[in-house]
Amino acid sequence: MPESQFFTVAKEAALEAGKVLKEHLDTDFKVYKKGIVNLVTEVDLKAEKAILERIHASFPDHQVLSEEKGSIAGDADFCWVIDPLDGTTNYSHRYPIFCVSIALEHKGKTVLGIVYNPVSGEMFTAERGKRAFLNGERIKVSAASSLIESLLCTGFSYERDKVRANLDLFNKACMTAQAVRRDGSAALDLCYVACGRFDGFWELTLHPWDIAAGKLIIEEAGGCVTDIHGGPCTNYEPAIIASNGRIHSAIVDLVA
Repeated sequence: MPESQFFTVAKEAALEAGKVLKEHLDTDFKVYKKGIVNLVTEVDLKAEKAILERIHASFPDHQVLSEEKGSIAGDADFCWVIDPLDGTTNYSHRYPIFCVSIALEHKGKTVLGIVYNPVSGEMFTAERGKRAFLNGERIKVSAASSLIESLLCTGFSYERDKVRANLDLFNKACMTAQAVRRDGSAALDLCYVACGRFDGFWELTLHPWDIAAGKLIIEEAGGCVTDIHGGPCTNYEPAIIASNGRIHSAIVDLVA
């Protein structure tokens, strides 16, 4: 099935941003603080610039929501939701779990998502109704049917006063699931659920650019993404649960 123009541009933008991230990884780049432990690097900004230039070259009137630039006004029917570097803390320590995340919403519904790790070379992709893929090969969620056979993943807020709640849940999950991981890149975590590496994921303090691409990729891989009570959620819900579907209610019971 041929790619849409939207998909082609998004893929090119992800590759260009990924090239920026990879080229600068072992350099002495500048790191700034947005909070006590919330970092941004000059490389985030360079990667974001590469993405925006590519998108605006083809779709100059489209709206954009990006982690560093914020909201850029445009045609409200189309909104690109961008994280040029998801996993900035990892990147600043040269820990190779980070990615570029790009999604496109049309009238509020996500129609494509791309998550690209330039170190591993893995690109997760989905267009609505066309299934999900890893480097062109179809992916699907795992078959795990109980928490005790499941590998779960979560993440923690940069706001220290919000960490305690998830630490308590992390402890509960460690005693209930087979194991729990905390990798530091929500977009990649969601994709790892989509391809069956993780069986489930939850996090309490996310942003649209963390969620948008990975959520669609999971859904197109046969998985499920909800709010923490098991109800419907959009990209703008900060607390979510994602899973293969089979263990979803068990994670809801654990987290809610």
